[in-house]
Amino acid sequence: MRPETLNPLFAAADSLKGVGAGLARPLERLGLTRVRDFIYHLPDRFVTRRAVTDLDQASVGENVVVALTPLEYRSPQGRGPFRVLAADSAGNVCSITYFGRNTGWAKKQLPLGEPRWIAGRLDQYGQMLQIVHPDHVSEESASALGQLVEPVYPLSEGLTQGRLGALVQQALAGVPDLPEWIEPGLANKMQWPRWRDALELAHRGEHAAARDRLAYDELLANSLALMLVRNANRARSGTPLIGDGSLRGKLSLPFGLTGAQARAVREIEEDMAQSSPMLRLLQGDVGSGKTVVALESMLLAVEAGAQAALLAPTEILARQHHETLSRMAAGIGVNIALLTGRDKGRARESILMGLLDGSIHMVVGTHAIFQDTVAYKNLALVVIDEQHRFGVGQRLMLTQKGKRTPHCLAMTATPIPRTLTLAQYGEMDVSRLDEMPPGRQPIDTRVVAVERLFDVVEAIGRHLQSGQQAYWVCPMVREQESEDLAAAEARYAELKERFGDQVVLVHGQLKPEVKDAAMEQFASGEARLLVATTVIEVGVDVPNATLMVIEQAERFGLAQLHQLRGRVGRGSGKSTCLLLRGDALSETGRERLALMRETQDGFRLAEEDLRLRGGGELLGTRQSGDTPFRVASLEQIQKLLPLAHDDARLLMERDGGLTGERGEAARLLLYLFERDWGVQLLRGG
Repeated sequence: MRPETLNPLFAAADSLKGVGAGLARPLERLGLTRVRDFIYHLPDRFVTRRAVTDLDQASVGENVVVALTPLEYRSPQGRGPFRVLAADSAGNVCSITYFGRNTGWAKKQLPLGEPRWIAGRLDQYGQMLQIVHPDHVSEESASALGQLVEPVYPLSEGLTQGRLGALVQQALAGVPDLPEWIEPGLANKMQWPRWRDALELAHRGEHAAARDRLAYDELLANSLALMLVRNANRARSGTPLIGDGSLRGKLSLPFGLTGAQARAVREIEEDMAQSSPMLRLLQGDVGSGKTVVALESMLLAVEAGAQAALLAPTEILARQHHETLSRMAAGIGVNIALLTGRDKGRARESILMGLLDGSIHMVVGTHAIFQDTVAYKNLALVVIDEQHRFGVGQRLMLTQKGKRTPHCLAMTATPIPRTLTLAQYGEMDVSRLDEMPPGRQPIDTRVVAVERLFDVVEAIGRHLQSGQQAYWVCPMVREQESEDLAAAEARYAELKERFGDQVVLVHGQLKPEVKDAAMEQFASGEARLLVATTVIEVGVDVPNATLMVIEQAERFGLAQLHQLRGRVGRGSGKSTCLLLRGDALSETGRERLALMRETQDGFRLAEEDLRLRGGGELLGTRQSGDTPFRVASLEQIQKLLPLAHDDARLLMERDGGLTGERGEAARLLLYLFERDWGVQLLRGG
């Protein structure tokens, strides 16, 4: 239960004076739904205004504070702005300009003949100087507004700087004084202010130490929560699993394991032999052979007399995994079942009975394999594919299905820079597959100007005629979702007109069953060309698809381009990826596309993406480059995360965890940043 002292911070936004139905929507667009959100909505930058006695002392484009006397009101002709002509002490005339119909408010603020101090940006329209929508109008002296440092906040339509700034100040006024959770020696060394002071300073001006301290708080909360998960997992009783190699020795794989695969299998073997449950992340680039490592791990569990389950995020991926594992393990005497939400009646009952009596050794499925009605004889290993689709809370849920906590192997095909692995997966041990199996053909990657669109469509036609399949990916960026969706549907309509029923469309707004049907048509070869937004499932394996077209490729990050490119090159045939670029190509966009041509090393591309864009996409958040952290920037994550990790470990190992004075403060921190699942886990034992 959240500590009472924090309740005012988690009150709804409409508890702030002035927030009604009209403001709710623009605030919600910024994620400002509770009082707490306002105090952490930090300014993008600060504007410093200079006080001048007359406009001759100022430059166009400068932010100034100046005394002006209104002389004349000029109402708009038609839809134009309302202007107040005003003069400074030297007689220079300036237009104070307002857009909108409410002229009464401007007249009230600027009565004719009465001097007012005006703060705003000095611009020029035609031959006349003007200040559009002044930030401040005051009867006070220049000292009240002179040298004013003003925060500039991220806004959404329907909000002004003044309105949002006032709400932030109102939220800050109700902030309680919380005890210190940072290790005192570190706080002194970094010269960080206390939490409440840091909030005030961060909203008041360019206080790097205050912003760093607030970012550090968030990173410490994350590190501490993940450490609590890790410690709680180690404290649980698992089942030591030691295989005899009887099943793994019968596997007939086309290639031997790479050095990286063999190393990962050894690490997993050592973990599973322990009495505390394994919690390991297997990071592997597209095509690096994660499935083989998963199969070896699952067979080890079966050799030891236990059952194993593989969880996939979608039904089509579950079916694909079932088919792959069944093919690789054919003839060795292992019963592998598939269980999804679609299975009904006798077929489902048969699978449930097999899991309960142990005659099914391995099961592959969606979240259906963890429903309450599904019981296991002895589930001792859970493999989670595409780990980033499942949160920590879901990972914890899976531990409830075995008589003892099962070992857990999580897999991701998204290479993550080492800097950020700790932020997302700090509770896990990590194995990396950084070698590619032999026989994997490089994908011919080319950058093509959009002017050559006709040639690309003709090439698609020749490709489909040869009996092969292709993907056509259209961009989908959240801020322009409807526009992008319309563009994707328009492209689908054009290609369908050209190629007929060979073309299917997949995007995120389709009903799941419609999307799955289209994907299955493509996977079976019934459809030849799949037009999609970026919802193409990671891991979808269609060996006959050997051509990938990515439209407006400059709009994607490297990690996403690499994931999309990885949909081809899965068979024995030569594969090609065409990156269609627009006309307006930034320097970063140019460098990104050049890197895609140069390398197919996902880990190198992940590091370069981090350098070029920021870490958001790498951690499975939205494409614009933000991280899963609200306060900490990428630069702060890189600089402060190692410190936060060490501080969390110090708290757990030396300072008594969440007991004691600092521990109680740290508990507040976990609730403040909504990492309280760490507390719940500790309480639940």
